[in-house]
Amino acid sequence: MKSPSQEIDTIIKKTDDWHSKKLSQLRTLIQHADPELVEEVKWKKPSKPEGVPVWSHDGIVCIGEMLKNVVRLTFPKGAQIKDPNKLFNTRLDSKSVRAIDFLENDTIDEAALKSLILEAVRINTNTKTK
Repeated sequence: MKSPSQEIDTIIKKTDDWHSKKLSQLRTLIQHADPELVEEVKWKKPSKPEGVPVWSHDGIVCIGEMLKNVVRLTFPKGAQIKDPNKLFNTRLDSKSVRAIDFLENDTIDEAALKSLILEAVRINTNTKTK
């Protein structure tokens, strides 16, 4: 039985192109943002038997997906997160979710992304204590 981290390794290695490199880069940034984040794999189904990488801390912080044209980081509580650097670029009309689509040659603003991750953790941990 593989650990969730090993399952995510497998998901990333499944495609040997820019998608896997970008998701791997994002994963490293996510892990460094909050050492208490837990890696999980959720939503295994026939159309995606390997599942979807998820990072949690008292609830889901973000979800990573390799889509056809982008690598997407989805924040389930993104609408509650302050985004002064305007990283969120999709799902902007949602009442709860926000996401960031990364194209192949996009540069990642590491400090701004870390700030979003830590804000998502803060929202999750504050929600749990109420």
